[in-house]
Amino acid sequence: MSTGVVTAARVTHESGSVDQLAAASPESQQAAVTELLTVPGIEEAYVLSTCNRVEAYVVGPDHAIGRAALQEFFAGADDDAVVTTHHDESLRHLLRVAAGLESVILGEDQILGQVRTAYEDARDADGIGSMLEAAVTKAIHVGERARTETAINDGVVSLGSAATRRAGEELDLEGATALVVGAGEMGQLAARNLESAGVGELVVANRTVAHAEYIVDDVDDETDASVAPLENLDTVAARADIVVTATASEEPILEPRHLEEAEAGATDTEQVIVDLGQPRDVAPTTDALPAVRVFDLDDLESVTVETREQRADAAREVEAMIEREFTLLAEQYKRARADEAIAAMYESAERIKDREVETALSRLDGDGASEAQREVVEAMADSLVNKLLAPPTKSLREAAAEDDWSTIHTALQLFDPEFGANDGPIAPSSIATVTNGNPGISATDDD
Repeated sequence: MSTGVVTAARVTHESGSVDQLAAASPESQQAAVTELLTVPGIEEAYVLSTCNRVEAYVVGPDHAIGRAALQEFFAGADDDAVVTTHHDESLRHLLRVAAGLESVILGEDQILGQVRTAYEDARDADGIGSMLEAAVTKAIHVGERARTETAINDGVVSLGSAATRRAGEELDLEGATALVVGAGEMGQLAARNLESAGVGELVVANRTVAHAEYIVDDVDDETDASVAPLENLDTVAARADIVVTATASEEPILEPRHLEEAEAGATDTEQVIVDLGQPRDVAPTTDALPAVRVFDLDDLESVTVETREQRADAAREVEAMIEREFTLLAEQYKRARADEAIAAMYESAERIKDREVETALSRLDGDGASEAQREVVEAMADSLVNKLLAPPTKSLREAAAEDDWSTIHTALQLFDPEFGANDGPIAPSSIATVTNGNPGISATDDD
């Protein structure tokens, strides 16, 4: 078990803009882990990069080294957009992410697969050691439990998912052509839900094309995805089966004239338009077109209320689950640290025992000890070691359970010749800075 502590930093949809997320995004997760491992003192690293978050976790001898490494890693983002956490809070956050509590859509499933992929990428870059192995696999376990044992991912709670559901009640989305107008958070959610619903083609139109490209880059390869500038709205809107608008415009951006081409060749097939804008993105007269059905926020609210409340109840269950699993993770770290001290103690005792047994056998009369004599002496020595070390073994395990890291630190100094007084903290959770022999409180985010 590593003797370091976990430090993490992140830029997410809550802390930064789309531009800040783009600035923080690495070339790849694996390359990012490799980069972090080049920093002196960083023993392990894990990076999770999605359209809504870039998070990096490192293990180092202390938080100062971890913070310095992460500050350099996120140098491209504004300081105000970067959230840095220390050991306990970092681990809790990772469990929350995998469980879907930190997602834009509460309880969404995609993030769990992304956590797994990031884990594989970090392993390929040799970034996963004993501490992050325990942490990330625990996060995946929590994410799986949350989705199988609670209703955290049932129903729809976002307007983006509600828009897709409403459109699906009007037409078959499988293989359909979808247009999302707007590349903000709501447009991003709508695009993701339409992709999941199986549309064959997805176009994202936005004034800033680069923002639209950021959404399209996250779309699965099986969906034909492209971007369009807003001035081409008449072309792309006319051929779309479903249009979802989600902009911050003060004036309607979609008018009947944008659909004239579709109306000219109108068939029995209807176009469905879902307006998520407030104020409205779609001119009211658009609904008068014979082959167009327009739905607004009032039409969608009833779809989300019940499932929003349902997931809120489930979220409270997941919160309690996370606290229990976090406690188990902390205990796992503690046992590992106690076992490290116990192993060092036994190894030291074995070295002394072997030396003294050979000395005793060489002093026996005659031509040396017989095989039977050797067996008796070795058995006696083994028995002495086991009996003498049984009480301190019990004490070390109790010390770890009680966060008495001073005792474990002393044991390592006594029995491990490679353990130095300046090796940094050895306790992983609530980790105790040892002051005058007493374990203290760990560093917090306010440090």
